Amino acid sequence: MGRDDYVTQVHDSVCAIDAALWDALLADHPDASPFMRHAYLAALERSASACPATGWKPVCISLESGGVLFGACMLYEKDHSYGEYVFDWAWANAYQQHGLAYYPKATVAVPFTPVPGARLLARDVAARQALIAALIAYSQDREMSSLHLLFVSPQDAQACADSGMMLRHTVQFHWTNTRPGFTDFDAFLTSLSQDKRKKIRQERRKVLDAGVQFRWAQGLDIRDADWDFFYRCYERTYLEHGNAPYLSRAFFAAMQRDMPENWLLFVAERAGQPIASSLIGLSSANADGAQPCVAYGRYWGALERVDCLHFEACYYQPLQWCIDHGYARFEGGAQGEHKMARALMPVKTSSAHWLAHPAFADAVARFLEREGEGIQQYMGLLEQRSPFKGMPAETQ
Repeated sequence: MGRDDYVTQVHDSVCAIDAALWDALLADHPDASPFMRHAYLAALERSASACPATGWKPVCISLESGGVLFGACMLYEKDHSYGEYVFDWAWANAYQQHGLAYYPKATVAVPFTPVPGARLLARDVAARQALIAALIAYSQDREMSSLHLLFVSPQDAQACADSGMMLRHTVQFHWTNTRPGFTDFDAFLTSLSQDKRKKIRQERRKVLDAGVQFRWAQGLDIRDADWDFFYRCYERTYLEHGNAPYLSRAFFAAMQRDMPENWLLFVAERAGQPIASSLIGLSSANADGAQPCVAYGRYWGALERVDCLHFEACYYQPLQWCIDHGYARFEGGAQGEHKMARALMPVKTSSAHWLAHPAFADAVARFLEREGEGIQQYMGLLEQRSPFKGMPAETQ
């Protein structure tokens, strides 16, 4: 089936697409994540977290043939670059210095969520290529300066490259439970070099000596009071940095109602009172076992300051839970070399870019070539600092 066989439709909301049909497309993708579920994207809109008023105007593009949905994706018209985690501020400044408008731009991403995965939901290669063509055509028709697909899957990245888009790479840090599979947290620690093992034990001891204990709850076992407390922590973290939180309380209410199975909450308590929490995303169980179970570090906040509490809430408790429950991977989010000391290893992530202005597209292409070489060198240096036994870091 060729591109001319598809009927392309543009909608002003993901809610225009049947949720079951959207999620069926997602389920067929080897790099599916809960953050591309229909319920998640719809909650962003309905809670006014990602909407025109916050600079995220949603546009849903779908492909149909013979009444069958062959592809769909979310695009956002944006008048800023906040909440993306792939930084293009320098590109925007260069446009401004030359008297050109960089905004509005078109962004295909999960708002505020730097989790790699499927962005182009398609039944086959032809549909994926047709989606890219539709995205570029939409951007051209509306005189957008540029189109950006962020944290794409390998399949999406290859399709974008085949369509002439420029690829950009960044580095995240992920933990994997495949050495060959830790039986408990102590077994995990044993796999680390002596200095890293000692450091983690010292950090955990500081939290324990401060009288802090943790409890966790998953899915429907997360109580209303726990969600309320979590949001207090989450909101406070943003306000302490002088910003309003990206996500509203209504968004998390929708998560509790519509996607409870995709959330795991850790609550830190001292003297019986909650003082901090971290919320972890979970991939849905896969019936045939084709996809590994993945946990995603997402949000955290604290009402009291305790030395090393962040490390315990955001890394050690989730890693211990992943080991105990057979999860294969824990993704630690954007940036953060300090995560390597906690055994989260560097992973290259990709985005794809199209710029309408030929001269700027050429300049960005040259920049990305240089930046890509730097990323490769950076990855090599990081891999030499592995925290695991028998790796280069231990022999230096």
